[in-house]
Amino acid sequence: MTRYPDIPKPIRSGIVVVDPDRGTPQRIIVLQFNPDTLERSLSPQAAGGTGDAGGGGSGSGDRNEALRLKGPAQETWKFTAEIDATDQFEVAAPDGIHPELATLEMLVHPTTAQLREASRLTKKGTIEISPIEMPLTLFTWGSKRVIPVRLTELSVNESAFDVNLNPIRAALSIGMKVLSVSDLPAGHRGADLYMAHLAQKERLARAARSGGGLAALGIGGRGGVMGRS
Repeated sequence: MTRYPDIPKPIRSGIVVVDPDRGTPQRIIVLQFNPDTLERSLSPQAAGGTGDAGGGGSGSGDRNEALRLKGPAQETWKFTAEIDATDQFEVAAPDGIHPELATLEMLVHPTTAQLREASRLTKKGTIEISPIEMPLTLFTWGSKRVIPVRLTELSVNESAFDVNLNPIRAALSIGMKVLSVSDLPAGHRGADLYMAHLAQKERLARAARSGGGLAALGIGGRGGVMGRS
């Protein structure tokens, strides 16, 4: 009998809701299918404006601030996730995919208990009521990407239903903002997790293979790239 090497089981991406004080997972959402694509955008937090401060240029920035950053880049992620109850015939789904959709939607909703408490404080005459604080949310894409996030977009396209009109197939467009140390208070568990994520980037950057020296760019020669003309 021909023996084949074991095929490793693919790791799923997902979302983990964490108690920020204890660090214990409150809810784990494993995406049924890994998204086919990830769209990521990074916007540097530059200290100065754009352009120069004179000398014939049209910019209004401070030359002394051109290479300075105020903090980590503002990073956003977007992807499409799919949920399909027909892919899991062995799992009973009397409510279709309502539970899975509700779990994701509760990431952007306060709970009824929180709303009732806010209403109670209003009726009591409390002058200032703090906005409702949500649990810490992490997005995981393998062991090298575990990042604190806030959902900024959740768009649901339901495309199939059972006889009771329960949705059984849907595509979800999910947008997230990565929460960095610029967004979270010092000592917050999410800030520590972001620092670990950034340290992972630094390790990966150091491991990158060099594509060649300056000669490969055509800027080698006497005096080097730092030489004056």
